[in-house]
Amino acid sequence: MLYQTKIMTLKNGRSAIFRAPDSKDATEMMDYLKTIAGETDFILRYPEECTETPEQEAKYLQGLNDSPYNIMIVCEICGKIAGNCQLSFKKRMKVAHRASVAIALKHEYWNLGIGTAMFNEMIEIAKQYGATQLELEFIEGNERAKHLYEKMGFRIVAEKPNAIRLRDGTMLKEYFMIKIL
Repeated sequence: MLYQTKIMTLKNGRSAIFRAPDSKDATEMMDYLKTIAGETDFILRYPEECTETPEQEAKYLQGLNDSPYNIMIVCEICGKIAGNCQLSFKKRMKVAHRASVAIALKHEYWNLGIGTAMFNEMIEIAKQYGATQLELEFIEGNERAKHLYEKMGFRIVAEKPNAIRLRDGTMLKEYFMIKIL
């Protein structure tokens, strides 16, 4: 599904464009994904695991735009991808009231209000499409994300022990959160 472009004013007074991804974004999106995967251990893959080709990424982005169950919002600042978020609705009737959310931002764009604005957009879209419960997961130690999620009304309902294993062997929990709309 396609997101309708909006211009947001950030905490620092600069403007950000929230828009749907385009297949022309494929190469930049791949660079963005590698960057965010290298900036924190709280992304589910390492930079070298971001191995999609530009053609594969373009096809994925087009598939999101064509899907009735998924929507991605890209945050663009000064012509560059600063972040993205995705809302994925469940397809089957018994779980159609649920939707999953995911979000990421480049480190240089943290603390500008982008995450909050993206969540507000996803919450409104979820309500429009009849979802009554939003769900997400985050990795133990990601206190910045936890704070944002709690601010947006999510609460922890479960944890998966040893869900994440870092390169050095450290095992981390993954927390499951929900927000009732």
